[in-house]
Formats: sequence, C-alpha cells, structure tokens
Amino acid sequence: MSLNPVRPWRNIYRRKSRQIMVGNVAVGGDAPISVQTMTNTMTTDVAATVAQIQAAAEAGADIVRVSVPDEASSRALREIVRESPVPIVADIHFHYKRGIEAAEAGAACLRINPGNIGDKKRVREVISAARDHNCSIRIGVNAGSLERHLLEKYGEPCPDAMVESGLEHIRILQDNDFHEFKISVKASDVFMSAAAYQQLAEATDAPIHLGITEAGGLVSGTIKSAIGLGNLLWMGIGDTVRVSLSADPIEEIKVGFEILKSLGLRHRGVNIISCPSCARQGFDVIKTVEELEKRLEHIKTPMSLSIIGCVVNGPGEALMTDVGYTGGGAGSGMVYLAGKQSHKLGNDAMIDHIVEQVEKRAEELEATTQAAE
Repeated sequence: MSLNPVRPWRNIYRRKSRQIMVGNVAVGGDAPISVQTMTNTMTTDVAATVAQIQAAAEAGADIVRVSVPDEASSRALREIVRESPVPIVADIHFHYKRGIEAAEAGAACLRINPGNIGDKKRVREVISAARDHNCSIRIGVNAGSLERHLLEKYGEPCPDAMVESGLEHIRILQDNDFHEFKISVKASDVFMSAAAYQQLAEATDAPIHLGITEAGGLVSGTIKSAIGLGNLLWMGIGDTVRVSLSADPIEEIKVGFEILKSLGLRHRGVNIISCPSCARQGFDVIKTVEELEKRLEHIKTPMSLSIIGCVVNGPGEALMTDVGYTGGGAGSGMVYLAGKQSHKLGNDAMIDHIVEQVEKRAEELEATTQAAE
C-alpha cells in the first residue's frame, strides 16, 4: 500500500490478496509488487540463458520465467536453476511431463493452465510434483488461446470468457487442495485486459500477475503497458508485473520499474526529472539526460535528480529532488543538493560533477537507512 498522509490524493489502496511464495520472493498480501521478465534465449543454451537471467537480476528483476518446451529444456533447467540468482518460473503449456520435470528440476513456479494438460490423473500428477517440491503455480489465461467451449459460448475472446477460464482453472487446483497459485488474464487489447483484471480481482483473493501480452516493440509496447498496467495498479490491482516487449528483457525490467516508480509503488535507482528542452535551455538537455541515464545505471538507491534547462521551472523542481541542476546563462548553471541551492557550475563540468554528487547522495541515503534499521 502506498500511503501519503500529507498528500492523500496520492494514496493507492492495494486490493487484499492471499500471499504465496515464488522461491524466496513473496507475492501478494503486503509484499512489494515484484517485477519479472522472461528469457528469449534457447533454454538448452544454458550459458546464454544464465547470462540473460543474471543481467535481468542486475537490472532489478525479482523473478525470471524460462520456457520449457521439450525434454532437453527440462534437463537444462536444472542447471539454470542452480546458477540463477533469482527464482525461476518454468513456462509450461500442454505437456504435463514438462511440468513434473520442471518441479523436480527446482523451478520455483510453474506457469501452466491445469485444464490444458490432459485428464484429471495427469493434472493430479503435476499438482503433486509442485506440492512435493514447494513449487507454486501461475494460472496463465491468454485471450489468444482460450478453450474452444468458451469461444463457442461467447463467440469471441472477451473479458467474461477470460475470467471464466481462469476460475475454471482455479477450481481444478482447489479441488486438489492446492492453494499456492497466482493468476493472470492477459490480452494484447488494453480495454479487454483491464476489464478482465477488474472482474478477476472481485472474483478471487488469489495474487494477480499483471501483464498486457504481446504489447509490441519498445516504444509502442511501453506506452500500451503503461496505460494498461498503470491504470490497474492505480486501482490497487496487481501483485507482480511483467511488461511484454519485443525487445531486450532488460528493457522490460526498466519499464516495469518506471511504471511502479511513477505511481510511488516501488522505488529503485535514480528517478530523473527533466524538461523536454526548448530555445530557453542553457545547455543540451536531451544529450545530457541520455548520458546521465547511462552513467547512473549502477545506482540502486531510490533517489531523485532534476535536470532542467532554464530557470522557469528549474528552481522549483530542484527544491523537491535530492540533486538538481538548473541551466542559467553564460555557459553555467546552479547545483542544488537536498533541495537547497548549493553552488554554480560550468556546463562543461556538469555531467561528471552530477554523477559524483548523485553517488555521494546515494551513500548518505544508504547510511541513513542502515542507521534506522
């Protein structure tokens, strides 16, 4: 829950849900909203897959999903799990044996639709394997792969069909006394996804995995995800998120955190507040911000930095950030520290100096946090 007693209009009241564990990551309840991605390497290429997982973890990923389409991938999964710094979700579809193998290989969670993997006996075998190996399950409903009987009933993919599918799969797990599950109802259509998730949130207390599936490329997919996921999170719906982009998985993590940061739900790294630039700018704002984003990626401490080209909004923004730089004139600007005007600086020394000040401020904030703990 994100509460601000001073500014109540910023408050978000998260939906109450059960809490489950995905490895050592709590999902649901009062746990922080976790951010996930999925590898796009061949699972059988263990080295490449592990490298991608490690890069995702360094970028902040709490959980990573890996596709397990065949027996060779199941064998590779065991080594991948052993070397992964974060819990692994095994992506399973129609082969019940892959689900059993993934649980035995150490997967923290199975992404599976119980109704798609065969008769009741096979379903029980997968559930038994998950239970025996402390493996949770994600029911993953997708508008593009709804069951035939639901498409015949509703005529086309729609929120009602997606939620009905999800509740049917939930009943299968509950009938087998298995309750360590979360659920998603994804569509590439923002309206369909939002409506389905709102219905689902009222129908179950299970933790909800948010996503706009097959959202598109980096720019279009980011916008679509920000609109769809942002609105749901604003309503308090969602316990873990995956931004689905046709891009490097690292970008999915970055976008996921930016969405959460924009709503005050999760903070990691430097939040840069910058102007779009105009003829009043005292330095090249766009180029400066691009450079700072690259050079500050190593900062994990939540903090804010304002980079404003002129004195119209610069001083006001700087008063509310940990570090700030406002363009002035004659090739120089003003540095602000902890919301207070500090000293003038030439634009030619600006980037190095700002990086230094951000690193110093991060150390101060970390020391304060450790002292409080």
